[in-house]
Amino acid sequence: MAKILVVEDEAAIRRGLVEVLEAKGHEVDTAATGTDGLAKATDRERVPDLVLLDVMLPGMGGFDVLRRIRDVAPGLPIIMLTAKGQEVDRVRGFELGVDDYVVKPFSVMELLGRVAAVLRRSNGPAAIEPELVVAIGLATVDFDRMTLVREGASRELAAKGFDLLRCLLRHKGKVVSRDTIMDEVWGQDSVLNTRTIDNYVVKIRQLVEPDPNNPRHLHTVHGAGYRLDL
Repeated sequence: MAKILVVEDEAAIRRGLVEVLEAKGHEVDTAATGTDGLAKATDRERVPDLVLLDVMLPGMGGFDVLRRIRDVAPGLPIIMLTAKGQEVDRVRGFELGVDDYVVKPFSVMELLGRVAAVLRRSNGPAAIEPELVVAIGLATVDFDRMTLVREGASRELAAKGFDLLRCLLRHKGKVVSRDTIMDEVWGQDSVLNTRTIDNYVVKIRQLVEPDPNNPRHLHTVHGAGYRLDL
């Protein structure tokens, strides 16, 4: 089941959505304003798997929220809720990167069907781009300048090493399979052996871990992949 964020200012609709989604086993969080919705959708500690986003919101409107989310989480699945007959809203939303629409008033079956379809098309939990400068263990990594500094000294790391770190940071705290890493870092058509990933992990541990043989940040989850904890 998924973590779903409902951004809707009408209390009755918001409660109804929560009841319907929780009855299906989903974990649901809510926001009544665009500002609150944006904050929750881009919370690096608790990224939702899908957002239900109303177009008409007080203060920051739905399209502004959509645009801001896309700046930091281009892969986050978003379904917008719009008034009946507002075709111009749907066109604008698709141009901004929305995944689907549900038109009010909607049936429970339609809503659940669209939620299930969008979740199936997504690649799991949304990925938020990491900050440009991040402290990992004993190292400070600057992704913009592609530098890694440990204890005041610059250390060598190949470009793909930075890409691998960026990939793990997108999924911080979650297990990332070698196949996912291969797709995101080297591309789906890559024919590299996954041992290449393991070699990069060994190198990164040497650079960031106080004790590479007993890692505190870059963990191997046997049979599953790797997990990065800050």
